[in-house]
Amino acid sequence: MNLKIISSTDRPNSNALKVSEYVKTLYQKEGADVEVITLEDFPLEEVVGGRYGKKIPAIEKFREPVINADGLIFVIPEYNGSFPGILKVFVDYLPFPKAFEKMPMAFIGESDGAFGALRSVEQFQQIANYRNALQFPERVFIARVNQEFDGENGIHDEFLQDLLESQVVNFVKFVESVQKKEMDQLV
Repeated sequence: MNLKIISSTDRPNSNALKVSEYVKTLYQKEGADVEVITLEDFPLEEVVGGRYGKKIPAIEKFREPVINADGLIFVIPEYNGSFPGILKVFVDYLPFPKAFEKMPMAFIGESDGAFGALRSVEQFQQIANYRNALQFPERVFIARVNQEFDGENGIHDEFLQDLLESQVVNFVKFVESVQKKEMDQLV
């Protein structure tokens, strides 16, 4: 199983990246082949000026692992009551509708505020829905991430840590069921 975790910000040394790296270890324990893709590495300079519809090698190379994934996990911070702009730019340069069409997706929100990026995740889910993604219903929201999370042990709150671990185990099963259904349709 080929999963990609999208650290959905271009902020250096972000909490989203720290959470993404930790979540990667949980998926590896479940036997998934998983990679973190950080939007910190998105070649933004290549798209300045709105180069939509043009073949841009740096963008093609960046988006290829996403398009070929079996499932995507988005770790989304909250910036100004929404998700980071780089995430929208990233999605805008993915092929439509191919990139998200029937793609299993899971969502983790993180913020230093009290709601753990609930609004950011829900706003992004509207885009994923429009792009026909298969959204996994177990979402996790890490509030007060600077106090409640560390990269080695995860979330300090035991209940929330259990929710995160449940999301990981069940998302793997969800992706497997989608793959099985696709195989059954081919036969």
